[in-house]
Amino acid sequence: MENRLSGLIIREQSGFFWVEVPTHDDKIYRTRLRGKLLEDAQSSDVAAIGDRVEIEVSENEDADDIATIITVEPRTSALSRAVRTTGNRGGGNAEREHVIIANADQIFFVFAALNPQPDFRLLDRFLVSGEASQIPTLVIVVNKVDLMPNTMAEKIFEDYQNMGYELILTSAKEQRGLETLRERLKGKISALTGPSGVGKSSLLNALQPGLARAVKLVSEVRKEGMHTTRDSALIKLENGGYLADTPGIRQLALWDMEPEELDGYYIDIARYVPDCRFNDCTHRNEPGCAVRRAAEEGKISVRRYGRYLKLREELEEALAVY
Repeated sequence: MENRLSGLIIREQSGFFWVEVPTHDDKIYRTRLRGKLLEDAQSSDVAAIGDRVEIEVSENEDADDIATIITVEPRTSALSRAVRTTGNRGGGNAEREHVIIANADQIFFVFAALNPQPDFRLLDRFLVSGEASQIPTLVIVVNKVDLMPNTMAEKIFEDYQNMGYELILTSAKEQRGLETLRERLKGKISALTGPSGVGKSSLLNALQPGLARAVKLVSEVRKEGMHTTRDSALIKLENGGYLADTPGIRQLALWDMEPEELDGYYIDIARYVPDCRFNDCTHRNEPGCAVRRAAEEGKISVRRYGRYLKLREELEEALAVY
């Protein structure tokens, strides 16, 4: 006899998925994909951390594989990146979709106010991926604000604040902004990521003692098998909710995005696109380009506009290779 239960994937490693079932006191079952799902997984990640699934549990709890995933619920969002494939993985395609996290409520992009200097090209890429993934809430966390006045930190990121993105100013050293961030994490499925050196570990430990170590342990397991497997996890927070360990986004290669789609994910640029004279405007040199005119008039950040053109060129070059 078998029982069907609904749960949340909280960990993935080497083709196994750990599913937490809230109706059974948050019991965790080790599972594998069944049948058609396993076939579909060759070309895309049909199951990932954050997915809500239905599993069948055998009565024989001494069995090697206790449960099987039989269905995966439709996703509300999927943060994905493109990964190169080898051999038969990916069904012969040069790239396949790697879902970093499914159904996230929000993602926090952590950058330092200073030391290191903010990498706005990377931040733009993060935001484009977040917009494309349809994650409801994207937040920019500006850490190390103890190194400068808040007004100066806000000035550095004012382009993003003017677009409508929320800024949370934090300092793990001075315990600033932590309550705001802690309250935002409560009861949500969240991802937190950013480049090296911005103080993520100190920030995590300030939010919850030992949290950075929990994240590091997951990352170390992944690194040991980085050529043969992938290990991802949702880490349970003391005040409720989950935080995803998402190092994969740091080497983000945009998934399933054509160059002509890019302007739709730059929220400051997108509003001017319908006013361009040509439907296929690249926003470079075409006459009647409303985007370029908006940049010239200061309605769009000239810096952001320049970075958009560079990212579009990068997508065009990648498309030419394939």
